[in-house]
Amino acid sequence: MERIRIHILFTNRHGSGVRSQAQAWHSSSLPWNGSRPCTKHNRCGFQSKQSVKRECYNAKFTYSQRRSAFVAALAISLETPFNLTMTVSSWQRRIQRAEELAREHPFAREMLGYYAHVASYQQDLNRRLANGLPGESRSTFHAELSANEVETLSSRFESFLSVAEAHGPKSLGELSRELRTRGKSFCSELLQHVWIAPSFSDAQGLLALAFLQPYAELLRSRAPAHPARSALALCPFCNRKPGLGVLRQMGDGGARSMICSFCLAEWEFRRIVCPGCGGEDDKKLSVFTASEFDYIRVECCDACKTYIKSVDLTKNGRAEPLVDELASAPLDLWAREHGYAKLQNNLLGM
Repeated sequence: MERIRIHILFTNRHGSGVRSQAQAWHSSSLPWNGSRPCTKHNRCGFQSKQSVKRECYNAKFTYSQRRSAFVAALAISLETPFNLTMTVSSWQRRIQRAEELAREHPFAREMLGYYAHVASYQQDLNRRLANGLPGESRSTFHAELSANEVETLSSRFESFLSVAEAHGPKSLGELSRELRTRGKSFCSELLQHVWIAPSFSDAQGLLALAFLQPYAELLRSRAPAHPARSALALCPFCNRKPGLGVLRQMGDGGARSMICSFCLAEWEFRRIVCPGCGGEDDKKLSVFTASEFDYIRVECCDACKTYIKSVDLTKNGRAEPLVDELASAPLDLWAREHGYAKLQNNLLGM
């Protein structure tokens, strides 16, 4: 009985050089016609049956033997999940969704294009901060930033302002350029102020909030688990207001959750309750939708005259709540024209 050793170098489809090596042993009682197994252990890109035939065996091998080699190679690849799956970060999902929605809704193209650049920067900043700041030593969100945190964050703020200047709307670009000229001391004070403030609606505060958000997400991911259910419309991690709601499938209906406007934590919240005032009078709680965004609910309260948008994932499972909320800006205009104020503006000030 002869045995063929198959060496395969797996590469991802983007050719980025992320590789892992696997070996498969295939036993066969087929006659070899005087040939010998390949002793060079040729490495080939796992792209097609032809590449396995061509690279892994010498010319004397029969077709049936080459076919058996391909089957063995395929079997080992299927038994090694990390060769076939790629982790997609939350930022990558948001970026992809922003690009998709920008194609579907031309009116939101500039806004979503800017957000895609912001999300790309946030992803890189989160990775750098994870390796460069001892965030696990912070016991609470509510304490001021330490001197080390301020120094590290303020040193990177200028690069974020450059992204906003290059890709944001004209007014935001001008503001970003102005902030860059104010110096590191001013930026440090701005970041510290925004970190401890409960909310912001002015443009420079929203810029700082967008910059700090990856660090808030990082700290929340390292924090001890909090109860999933909260009777308050405040984030159980950072005590901020929710920026949007989401409905997820549960039984025959949808369970309602709130998503924090800062650290993006998600917690369960009762459906027939206003997150603004806590009112439970269903006669004063209205829900509006539009045909263009039939999976996004404008949930209004006539008692406190506030509203929040909720993304119904039971109607559109492809939605990324944070991104789809941004893209549905016409719903914000409609709500404001009818006298409602948003509970918490998003990162773009809408």
